Amino acid sequence: MSGPRHPLIEVEVSAALARDLLVEQHPDLADLPLHGRVHGWDNITWRLGETLALRFPVREVSAPLVATEHRWLPQLAARVPVPVPAPVRTGRPSARYPWPWTVVPWFPGTVVATTDVTERTPWAHELAEALAALHVPAPADAPVNPYRGCSLASRADVVGPRLTDAPGIPHRAALVDAWRDGLAAPVWDRAPVWVHGDPHPGNLVSDAGRLTALLDFGDLGHGDPASDLATGWLTFDVAGREAFVARTAQVRAWDDATWRRARAWAAGLVPVFLAHPEEYPLMARVGRHAAEQVAAS
Repeated sequence: MSGPRHPLIEVEVSAALARDLLVEQHPDLADLPLHGRVHGWDNITWRLGETLALRFPVREVSAPLVATEHRWLPQLAARVPVPVPAPVRTGRPSARYPWPWTVVPWFPGTVVATTDVTERTPWAHELAEALAALHVPAPADAPVNPYRGCSLASRADVVGPRLTDAPGIPHRAALVDAWRDGLAAPVWDRAPVWVHGDPHPGNLVSDAGRLTALLDFGDLGHGDPASDLATGWLTFDVAGREAFVARTAQVRAWDDATWRRARAWAAGLVPVFLAHPEEYPLMARVGRHAAEQVAAS
């Protein structure tokens, strides 16, 4: 692996290890070429042939998230009008690798975080429709995510000090004001809805003016949709956000308090994206953009 060591990775998944696991558990796929490894916060993804990918958690805390995807994504994929990585095959822990893993479809296009923000407005309505389709009441046994979909107050002891004390936070005063405004807004008082948990630009794929995939449902949970709607500031500029909000209002008429909480979520996520700028420069770029958008709105 070239470049700085990714600090979150506990288990490195080499091509040799990925191949061994295929031979062991899915031998009919083992002769396909492995290429294009991508590192994320919690996972390593290897492209497998032209139409598939292998997704491996790289730290113990993220392994249960894969099990959540295995259980729920096949059901949710039928609901969301944008392609999502529902499992094609599932992998089990073994002597070679300690956690469950997944074979998923490979979606054509470009990771949105690498694209110019002005190119995203044409598909802002598609993301609004995808999230609106997901934001419906969740069943009682839906997974609980203590970091997304929850109340802002439940995160205040962690997020507040991050915003005020973490070094190098741009537009700090505006972010603190947005966070406090969200805390002051009325709380979510409806039935808990499904939430993706992490629909930032690193988990979106676009191609030729269309949104072609919504990735990484590891943070799937249920509760307040405001944490998902924060993508309006993470992903878009003013024009894109206006299109995103307008289409969301047509499909899901969330109140002003929900959008205040969404803006607060965007502010609170900025220190997370900026936490490892050398190891994750693309995520740092998302964080700087979000700070600019919150400050300008």
